[in-house]
Amino acid sequence: MPEPMFTTTQDMLVAVDFSPRTSHRNRHRPHGPYRRLFAHPGTRAFTLGNLIARLPMGMFSVSAVVMIAGTRGSYALAGAVTATGLATTALVAPWTARLVDRYGQARIAVPATVLAALGSLALLLCVRSGAPAWTLFASYAATATTPNIGGMSRARWAHLLRDKPESLHVANSFEQAADELCFMLGPVLAALLCGAFIPEAGTLVGVVLLVTGMVLFTAQRSTEPPVQDGPPSRAPLGAPGMPPLLAVCLAMGVVFGSMEVVTIAFADAQGHPSAAGVVLGLQAAGSCAAGLLYGALKPAGPAEDRYVWCVTAMTALLILPLLAAALTGSLLVLAGALLIAGMATAPTMVTCMTLVQQRTPEGRINEGMTLAVTGLLGGIACGSAVGGWTVEHASTTTGYGVPVMAAAAALSIALLSVTRRPS
Repeated sequence: MPEPMFTTTQDMLVAVDFSPRTSHRNRHRPHGPYRRLFAHPGTRAFTLGNLIARLPMGMFSVSAVVMIAGTRGSYALAGAVTATGLATTALVAPWTARLVDRYGQARIAVPATVLAALGSLALLLCVRSGAPAWTLFASYAATATTPNIGGMSRARWAHLLRDKPESLHVANSFEQAADELCFMLGPVLAALLCGAFIPEAGTLVGVVLLVTGMVLFTAQRSTEPPVQDGPPSRAPLGAPGMPPLLAVCLAMGVVFGSMEVVTIAFADAQGHPSAAGVVLGLQAAGSCAAGLLYGALKPAGPAEDRYVWCVTAMTALLILPLLAAALTGSLLVLAGALLIAGMATAPTMVTCMTLVQQRTPEGRINEGMTLAVTGLLGGIACGSAVGGWTVEHASTTTGYGVPVMAAAAALSIALLSVTRRPS
């Protein structure tokens, strides 16, 4: 008799409960998918470290902007510094991931994290001491060595659950929900620290969390994927089916980057600039909830088929913010539209990452996952630029057409890749 499917909210959120205690009332209930997932030895410990190290990923850019703009009085300089760091990360991250695959997570991730932490501290000191502007760019570029903690965590799940595709689907859903959670909490925490204490507080706390979480994560050696023996396998970039997936990641990054900039501009035009963070947080909340629910449901059919349907749903739902802005001009209605639109994001990303794992050559999983993240980062940078240009030269309403067009491009690529898939 098959095991019962996920039925309770408690089961869905048990992933964040690392306590082994179980109430008498629930002791005899069948375990939900997330409870079964974290029953694997060592998974709770490396997940705790993963979450601690992942939270600063949403803190550093906000902290850097607040710190630089507050001290140097230039948002243009702050934006240029963070954009340079993003571009450098896109170049360095795959190389770091390749070293991780070759020599192991613990041997590479810890020194790479320490180097990135020193870059953040150097940025802080350069800002405080009034050093020349070029030192800010150099310091922030050094943070590009930060390992892709989300990719390394997904690599561990892929190794542990390589013969259990349904459990791997649950793990990927949890990881995507964790991404969304950190996206919501990271900027808020950074803004609170920089505002309540000193502008440098966000960076300092982020460094401590990053190093602490990475040390805890890499200390769990029993769950670390083994390094590849012998000559390196084929590069993930050239693996069959990978280029279209990475192109879709790039297009989805444009969706995320443009949506953020356009929403900030829309809130500012409505006279409520401080509400932009809350509105964007609702979009992430919808994605987080949908990701957990998607993981609790047993996947039907091959991932390739689900992938097309997910991208289709994301494209369709992204029309809602455009309609809300064009027809109502209400920030409240827009917030509701973004909440609903966000619900298609996590399922799409989960399915995409599953396909990346399946198509990445053996022994190169960290590099494959990092290439997907690099595509997203590159898309976010492009989306931010295109969204900002559209808002400035057209209108905020027109700006919401950018993510719709990017999602439509992602759908076209996905459909074309399925059409060309060998039978």
